[in-house]
Amino acid sequence: METGRGTVAPRSSAAPRPALAWELARILIGIAVVGILVYAYALRIAVGDVNPLDYFGYFTNQTSLIAAGVLIGTGFLGVSGRRAPSWLTLLRGLVTAYLIIVGVIYNVLVPGTGSAPPWVSVVLHVVFPVVVVLDWLLVGDHPRLPWRLLWLLLPYPVMWLIVVLLRGVTDGWVPYGFLLPERGPLSLLLHIVVLLAAVLLAGVLVWSASRFRGVWSAGRRIDRT
Repeated sequence: METGRGTVAPRSSAAPRPALAWELARILIGIAVVGILVYAYALRIAVGDVNPLDYFGYFTNQTSLIAAGVLIGTGFLGVSGRRAPSWLTLLRGLVTAYLIIVGVIYNVLVPGTGSAPPWVSVVLHVVFPVVVVLDWLLVGDHPRLPWRLLWLLLPYPVMWLIVVLLRGVTDGWVPYGFLLPERGPLSLLLHIVVLLAAVLLAGVLVWSASRFRGVWSAGRRIDRT
């Protein structure tokens, strides 16, 4: 730009090199998780279990797929130097809370279950949740999440539970043993209440963490008000 005081070089919208490397890592991690989910589904197809409603009926598989998409989208926006829209930041917070639940439920209540290869289970139930949580905690590229939106954590798991319980009483399929209808209504109610309470608690942790800058700003200036 030419001015009366000389020539001023235009400011680049591209992310600095360290930030660019992390944005690319987000994209690659997201693509890798999608690839792992497809691979695990292909293994099920190979043994005759082709029903996608069963495979994608697992909370882990659904939330991992959504989180991978969020990472990929956030990474592409970062590479182009654009700020993530508020809805994408909120979705990122939601899936971070859900993956906390994935890690806790799997490793506490149902460790070692499922037909996927052990390394796939480790990646989806340990490695990926840890990566997503660290991304939220350490990279300060998100604004504070409003507490008035905390309730948005509940509609998705409630809908998932309704579908799972309906399938349990109709075709007998449930993704996790603690949701089996034969355990009785009291046991089911207790597990559902605990699960939803855990989701809210995970959300409180994620919402609270959004109030901290993180150790790395990812090269972006963030309005944290």
